[in-house]
Amino acid sequence: MTLKDQLNDDLKAAMRSGDEPRKNAVRLLLAAVKQVEIDQRVTLDDTGISGVLQKEAKGRRESIADAHKASRADLVAGYETELRIIESYLPRQLTRDELVEMAKTAIAEAGATDAKQIGAVMKLLTPHTKGQADGKLVSEIVRELLTKQAGG
Repeated sequence: MTLKDQLNDDLKAAMRSGDEPRKNAVRLLLAAVKQVEIDQRVTLDDTGISGVLQKEAKGRRESIADAHKASRADLVAGYETELRIIESYLPRQLTRDELVEMAKTAIAEAGATDAKQIGAVMKLLTPHTKGQADGKLVSEIVRELLTKQAGG
């Protein structure tokens, strides 16, 4: 079953069960997928749909941060619910510890010794973390490790 079929089936199930938050979140996801398909004039495969879902998840994380800054607990709760639903369709996210280990391996493989070589490390690491970790977090971890290595 494709990811798109799964989304459509889950939308029908949510409508039958009266699960409003899931129904609304899945509708938003399907609309985002449809918009990309129309804009690019393609039919997305599971990889393309996962990319759209990643983008939607990132948007929710940013919205949660903005709502926290604005002290809007009502919005935070709604966005967190949507984020949980979106993440249920994404591959398991790598933990910080797993990312640190992968980054250490990539740093050793690249022979990097300071933060100026972050690009070389990211080039090796990104293919292994794509879709399973936020690129910003991966970059942050690599930068921390290289800074410690150069300074310590």
